Amino acid sequence: MAELAWVFLKLGTVAFGGPAAHIALYRQEIVQRRRWLSESEFLDRLGAASLIPGPTSTELVIHVGHLRAGWPGLIVAGACFILPAAISTGVLAWMYVHYGRLPAAEGLLYAVKPVVIAIILQALWSFSRTAVRNRWLAFVGLITAALAAVQLHPLVVLLAGGAITGVKHALSRPGGEKKIARGLLWWLPQAATGAVAVVPITLGGIFLTFVKIGSVLFGSGYVLLAFLRAEFIERRSWLTAQQLLDSVAVGQITPGPVFTTATFIGYILHGPAGAAVATVGIFVPAFFFVAISAPLIPRLRSSPTASAVLDGINVGSLALMAVVTVQLGHAALVDWLTIAIAAASALLLFRWRVNSVWLIAGAALLGILVYPHLH
Repeated sequence: MAELAWVFLKLGTVAFGGPAAHIALYRQEIVQRRRWLSESEFLDRLGAASLIPGPTSTELVIHVGHLRAGWPGLIVAGACFILPAAISTGVLAWMYVHYGRLPAAEGLLYAVKPVVIAIILQALWSFSRTAVRNRWLAFVGLITAALAAVQLHPLVVLLAGGAITGVKHALSRPGGEKKIARGLLWWLPQAATGAVAVVPITLGGIFLTFVKIGSVLFGSGYVLLAFLRAEFIERRSWLTAQQLLDSVAVGQITPGPVFTTATFIGYILHGPAGAAVATVGIFVPAFFFVAISAPLIPRLRSSPTASAVLDGINVGSLALMAVVTVQLGHAALVDWLTIAIAAASALLLFRWRVNSVWLIAGAALLGILVYPHLH
């Protein structure tokens, strides 16, 4: 249990770059270094986490904790991964409230982002060798990548991958369509409606609002922005548009899950107590959904049709990661130095398998020292 706590405290402290980067970091630590899971077991948990509401990378951590140490491991792994991000976001929220601005973080992000690109590429290469086992799955990967590239909802991409492989398998077996796995838990996000109204700010109201968001939200931090705007500006008038944008920015520049944006908003609304209840509220549904879905994974693999569906979902997950990597690359590789950092990081990762934690720490220090002289 102590090892589990240490590993995810460490990952939560250095996990910059969003869900795709988080997943790549997990793979290096959990699959390569510690061998807690095989590549296929890891991909199965990733596919399952992608099909339930909430932050996928955090839910993957919770899955690993449950597999490693049961119910206590589920709680310890998730809490230790979330804690560093919640604390750093809370500190920035305190500075924001007291000084009216955010500390500059441009130099750190400037150098860390190229390392993140290299880490994701290494993970994609390794995952593809496990998940794309034949030409058919490669074809499914191309289809799902095309769907992701035209910006269809991530849930649509995953379900398309699972449906294609599941239908093919069912059609290849007499009566096989009756065995298609049912009960995969997924919710469609509902757009908030209603007129603007001033509602009193209470701890209970903050908690319940974030529980609601965490229970229905699929997708990236940009989808989270839409939900936060609907709930806190349009429905309740608790935040201004600028405060909301600053909150999302903090979620992007701090390590760990971007859902700790909730911590920042909670602090603005109700101080430290508001930060605490907002953080608990948005993450509680993730623990619940993993707890009820984790026992289903071995049963899914024991069913040939359900296993085929899960194969398609896994390939879809890789397609989403690949498209996100291209998008991140446009933002991260902006000049000769960032390209050089990415290339050097890729060489160290692929050739010598250097621990990504050291690469991130070194790049952060380099960015802090060099960035002021370049800009």
